[in-house]
Amino acid sequence: MYISAFARLGSRLLETCLVAGRREVYVLLPHFNKHLALMAEVEPVLVPVLSGEKRGCPEDEEKDTPSKKPRVESDPENGGRPHQDEEERLEGEASDGEEDGETFADMMKHGLTELDVGILKYVSDHQGFSGILKERYSDFVVHEINKQGKIVQLDDLTIPADAEEVKEAQQQPNESDILTEEQKKQLGELQLFKNKESNVSIEVIDDTKEKRTLVHKAIKTQYPGLETKTEEKDGRKFIVAYHTAGKKALAEVKTAAAPRKHFWPKNRGSFCHFVLYKENKDTMDAINVLSKFLRLKPNMFSYMGTKDKRAITVQEIAVLKITAERLAHLNKCLINLKVGNFCYKNHPLKLGELQGNHFTVVIRNISGTDEQVHQAMTSLKQTGFINYYGMQRFGTTAVPTQQVGRAILKNDWNEVVDLILKPRPGAEKEFLVRCREEWAKTQDPEAALKKLPNKRCVEGQLLRGLSMYGKKNIVTAFGLIPRNNRLMYIHSYQSVVWNTMVSRRIEAFGLKAVEGDLVLKGTTAHVLSAEEAESLPIHDIVMPLPGFDVIYPTHHVGKGYRELLAADGLDLDNMRHKVKDYSLAGAYRRILIRPSDVSWEVIHYDDPRISLVHTDFEKLENKPAPVFNKEGKYRALRMEFSLPPSTYATMAIREVLKLDTSIKKQTQLNTTWFN
Repeated sequence: MYISAFARLGSRLLETCLVAGRREVYVLLPHFNKHLALMAEVEPVLVPVLSGEKRGCPEDEEKDTPSKKPRVESDPENGGRPHQDEEERLEGEASDGEEDGETFADMMKHGLTELDVGILKYVSDHQGFSGILKERYSDFVVHEINKQGKIVQLDDLTIPADAEEVKEAQQQPNESDILTEEQKKQLGELQLFKNKESNVSIEVIDDTKEKRTLVHKAIKTQYPGLETKTEEKDGRKFIVAYHTAGKKALAEVKTAAAPRKHFWPKNRGSFCHFVLYKENKDTMDAINVLSKFLRLKPNMFSYMGTKDKRAITVQEIAVLKITAERLAHLNKCLINLKVGNFCYKNHPLKLGELQGNHFTVVIRNISGTDEQVHQAMTSLKQTGFINYYGMQRFGTTAVPTQQVGRAILKNDWNEVVDLILKPRPGAEKEFLVRCREEWAKTQDPEAALKKLPNKRCVEGQLLRGLSMYGKKNIVTAFGLIPRNNRLMYIHSYQSVVWNTMVSRRIEAFGLKAVEGDLVLKGTTAHVLSAEEAESLPIHDIVMPLPGFDVIYPTHHVGKGYRELLAADGLDLDNMRHKVKDYSLAGAYRRILIRPSDVSWEVIHYDDPRISLVHTDFEKLENKPAPVFNKEGKYRALRMEFSLPPSTYATMAIREVLKLDTSIKKQTQLNTTWFN
């Protein structure tokens, strides 16, 4: 199968996408032939491929401690979002440069294919077809499904009123009357970064504590991102507003006294829960924006799962003791973000609490006939797809993440350092190439660290640890990498083992339960007898991720776990590690997933620039839904489905299209087709 509608291999960028709580990366390729005239106006074409090595630099590490008890997989990353490539794509800009040195295809020859990580089988026998996934970010819409099973939507921007707020409002003058029009103009310019190193001074004529409090509150609620302090000059009181993002302002903040606690009614829940709607922005990026405007640390926010950047996503967020009023004011100055559906509760949100995600996916310019589409989608609805860990879990470079995980489990710390820091072929940023070369030449962590402009990437954190604790104390040095990032490596190794063994299980026994398979009774695994296997569907069967507290199938595929780990120098009976964090309890994961709420339609359209999905924000703005031309020259498949946590939407799409999702394979296919 080849991917149609692609042209020359110009400058490629990598873009991340989170599906069912996980990231993917897409290679951007320009449109071909009939789309060339529109290249300056439409977004680049995207082909699904695997993500880059997870080494970005998040502002804060997510706190999600994995249980040491065997469990049903509810969060395959066990906390921690993969790191995003630092290079940002300019939205809607077609790239036309050429790669320096090796072509992109040459660089990707060092990458992984699905074969390398055990993704081998399909469950259906329909014929695959080509299409373009994520031509526009609006072609991929994700709505979180909360723990009550409700699809989270943004449909209300009003502020909830409680008794205390009503009483307070009756006693105090309206905040909007406190500030003059000229003061509002100056504050608005300050808020929008027009003079962020400056400040706005407001003299308090009728100086009372109550009057000053009202001015402080009016500025902070109406102009998020601004902070205030009281100053006295020549016997006159002034309230000075400044921007928290300004360097001078930040210096003042550090020396200023801590702000007084804001009044919080006793009968109001401590956490404001709200719905976050975002376009083309990563969850942590969005939270960092909210944090900056509200002058909070990002860890004051909690959520049930991270969501994709290149998509439209809707999810629930909670924040400690910030009013809905302050949050609602943000809508005036946020770009590609909206907040709403406010309510107060007594608890935060926790990673993994969600029931899943609902996807609306548009695959444009499909080549399949209506009959092929019907067969593929009917199979997805009735049978489902193999619940593989997607390619984005294993990295794109010549050193896959599972190799580092294997070295950690083997307690071979010199190899861990070597794998992370050694020079490697393939696509790398120039500063990383220089850093690796310096390390290879000198083995001097401080010298190598100087080659990195950003010290918070994985390489930088490891080098900083080595410079602090020395090369004879690698375990401690490695500990400077955030915990979730460290665990990512060993979970990646578990994932390869699971993928490989599930492919063997499907090869050996097909889509029926057999004696020796495992099912879950509660959280405990049970080995099936021949009689039990006759009455159970394949969708009940689970396979274990290797660990010290799981059992394995008793048929010959189950015995293959021991052989596979032994070939990697590991003992299946000794999965406890000297470092407690790296001890693997194991987990159970269903081998087949059948999506719920599956629906689809083939739509025709003429303009590739138009959105084919009616978003929550468009509905709030009363904008009309897209209208499709039945005689349109382009065809697209629009599908909807819901998936539980820990599952990869790309694996569902792979089953529909019969598409290898690896970056290496996609590049080869497109290069071959172009030649």
